[in-house]
Amino acid sequence: MSALPPAPFGRVLTAMVTPFTDDGALDLDAAVRVATHLADHGHDGLVLLGTTGEAATTSEAEQADVLRAVLDAVGGRLQVVYGVGSNDTAHARELARIGAKAGVQGLLATTPYYTRPTQDGVIAHVEAIAAETDLPLMLYDVPTRTGLALESDTIVRLADHPRVVAIKDAKGRLVETAEVRRRAPDLAVYSGSDEYTLPLLSLGAVGVVSVLAHVAGDEIAAMIRAFDAGDVATARDLHLQLSPAALAIFAFASPAPIKAALADRGLCSATVRLPLLPGTEAQRARLRDALALAGLAA
Repeated sequence: MSALPPAPFGRVLTAMVTPFTDDGALDLDAAVRVATHLADHGHDGLVLLGTTGEAATTSEAEQADVLRAVLDAVGGRLQVVYGVGSNDTAHARELARIGAKAGVQGLLATTPYYTRPTQDGVIAHVEAIAAETDLPLMLYDVPTRTGLALESDTIVRLADHPRVVAIKDAKGRLVETAEVRRRAPDLAVYSGSDEYTLPLLSLGAVGVVSVLAHVAGDEIAAMIRAFDAGDVATARDLHLQLSPAALAIFAFASPAPIKAALADRGLCSATVRLPLLPGTEAQRARLRDALALAGLAA
């Protein structure tokens, strides 16, 4: 019998990078290569064009191309969730339509950044996105990126919406997560930070939307399977093994570290778009050391 609640998008998802060529153009061949690698290594799904996917610096046309290429390559093997984050509700609704037309299985909606609306404004924003399609929706609570946290009352209210089925919890406030789990037990909680995955599983999270899983999908899947089977000791050992890498992939501006790790594996270039910069050689050397310490050497 499973120890974990049902997972609407599977247990292990990666917030996938959007690969670019060395001169900054979209690299669809590399996107297919990365997506196929993830499908081959422990994944149930992908989140495309979120923060890690550099959605802020990709055009709608480029996003549609990424969706089409990845769905054609792995759509039969993985669930694909599309990031529709925007501080403009009309734009977020347009992105939702693009995702539905492409054939994604779900949408990821972050709190509006920069404008910092009230909690009622956030609820209205999410409800407007949810009304645009019939797709299930995952909330994304990441105040370090947006400057605006979802309050527990807000999450509980949104959980009553028939299409709001999950939340990517990257807030790092376990007391608040526990409160949401108590008050909205049917809302699927996904860890949005690799260092919190095991603690959140202990509170009833269903899985993870990971960055580290680009290079540690099998290990993270094994950790979740062990916890689900009641083998907490093995899950803990894997969590501790991966801890140095979980910290290192955010040691400089994400997604530059994970793109550097993927470049070392020949899967895509390390190129990021401005205002992001690639890591220095010293930063990349420290990243390689941390990955090796976690048993993830290229």
